Amino acid sequence: MFPPRLITRPIIWEVAMKYHLVPNVRQAEVRDEIGIVCLELAGKPADITKGVAWLEKHGVKVEPVEINVIES
Repeated sequence: MFPPRLITRPIIWEVAMKYHLVPNVRQAEVRDEIGIVCLELAGKPADITKGVAWLEKHGVKVEPVEINVIES
């Protein structure tokens, strides 16, 4: 979930470029007050871990959909 201050920022692109990840938006809903995105990230496991930590540091709430979704 994205807080309102991040809705207009290209944060998915930023994390993908910074950590060499391939994002796949599976579903999204963006409103003025919140953005919810179901996002699949492909890349090296260490880069995915760093990318998720970076997103959380910037205020994005990350909730895994499935434990086994993250694959190398």
